[in-house]
This record gives sequence, C-alpha cells and structure tokens, in this order.
Amino acid sequence: MAVDQPKVIDIISNDKDGNTILTISDHLDWSETQQHLLVLQDKINGYLAFVESGEIYEKFPDTRNRRIRIEIVFQHKPDSEAFLFLSKAKSVVENAGLGFRFDLFAASPYPM
Repeated sequence: MAVDQPKVIDIISNDKDGNTILTISDHLDWSETQQHLLVLQDKINGYLAFVESGEIYEKFPDTRNRRIRIEIVFQHKPDSEAFLFLSKAKSVVENAGLGFRFDLFAASPYPM
C-alpha cells in the first residue's frame, strides 16, 4: 500500500491517546514535483472521503467518537513547493474536522 494507490487506506491505527491515525505511506521522490503533488492530493482526498462518507465507521466501528488524524510519512524530504502544498492541505483537512501531520520516515535506531 502506498501513496500511488488512491483508493487504499495504507495504515489505520490508534495512538497512545486513543486517536485514530490514518497514515499515508509516501515512497515517491520529488524529481517530478507536480506529478507527485497530484498523486498526494488524490490520496488525501480519498482519505477525506473515507471519513466524510462514514465508511470508516462502517469498517472500523471502534473509531466512532475518536479524534481522527491524517498523517503522511515521506521517504524523501519534500521540496519547497511540496511544503507550500502541505500547508494548504493542512488547512483543508483541519477545516474538515480532522487533524493533519507529516513527517520524514526515520529508520529505527535499534540494530536488527
């Protein structure tokens, strides 16, 4: 599951505070920023539709009455144009009543 599969929820989990986290796993590099942003926008819109339609509550009834947050985990550091997009996306997602975060993937500090 990944950012380029717009109809798939990559990861759904709960954090230590009981919030429901919908994670987008973004493995794409930023060599084609505009295309990447279109893919990411489609994925975010899919996540919003999943929540706003109530499908999340049908598939995962225990998410009712929990705060929901969309998180994006990037494999590659976003460029400046992407940060501008993410700022706008944060506003849209939060206006829809959800939380929004993004971060760069960091491998575990523990040796395997």
